[in-house]
Amino acid sequence: MQTSTYQRGLMIVILGVIFLSFDGLLIRLAATDGFTIVFWRGFLMFCVLGALCLARRKLSTLRVHLVASLASATLLGLISALFVLAVMNASVANVVVILSTAPLFAAIFSRVFLGERVALRTLIAIALCMLGMGLVFLGEGAAGMLLGNLFALAAALAIGGNLTLLRRYPGIDTITVIAGGGLLSSAIAWPMASPFALEAPQFGVLTLMGLVQMPLATVLINSATRYLPSTEVALFYLVETALGTLWVWWLLGEEPTASTLAGGVVVITVLVIHAGIGLRRERQRLRLEPGVAVK
Repeated sequence: MQTSTYQRGLMIVILGVIFLSFDGLLIRLAATDGFTIVFWRGFLMFCVLGALCLARRKLSTLRVHLVASLASATLLGLISALFVLAVMNASVANVVVILSTAPLFAAIFSRVFLGERVALRTLIAIALCMLGMGLVFLGEGAAGMLLGNLFALAAALAIGGNLTLLRRYPGIDTITVIAGGGLLSSAIAWPMASPFALEAPQFGVLTLMGLVQMPLATVLINSATRYLPSTEVALFYLVETALGTLWVWWLLGEEPTASTLAGGVVVITVLVIHAGIGLRRERQRLRLEPGVAVK
């Protein structure tokens, strides 16, 4: 069976979001202040991905889209810092719910800056997912989480903007800009961090986060924009809403409300249907192309 462009993008983004969904859990397990987490996570990401860039000799590609690459690295650095600060000031469920608004911003940015038509099924899916997120908000007391909620909203804006930027400039080397984003986030956090006041278990969690989990998640999700519209890629951030909440519930006892669970069911159901329709239409398109066999 030939793997279509849509199928490839779908597999990449799903795997990336699964890795990303452990972010809130690892931040909780690190049990230290937000700026220290941002510093070590960003610095370790820069080290591992910077080394990979040197091994691949891809630094020269920055000259092709220099301004766009710097903009993407800046957005990624901000996203990383904002997410950690959001989780430190609000519940994981609240943060991932607010991040689920990223598809709305990606759709708006893609339409305004790229002139990209947003499929009707995607608009319907976003609307239904927002209804699901409304159910989650009913169970969350936001009064004491305003700062964390604002950090999360800013991160959602940056995610939508970065996905649209990568859609506009597919030649940007993803690994290079993620490494740059890691360096930027660590530089932002450095003056307020306490990087050497950690115990071994804390540093172990941060090492796992910075060297494995975050690099894999970000590379996969950003790479998916080469195969899928930025709006659809952003839509899969909604999977983190369900999984991210479940991990901290099962493993740390941070129990979501009944409305959070109901909203998660709505989101996952809508995503499955949306992806199924997209996959079916892609297969139909391939069947109509001469010389392309799809089983």
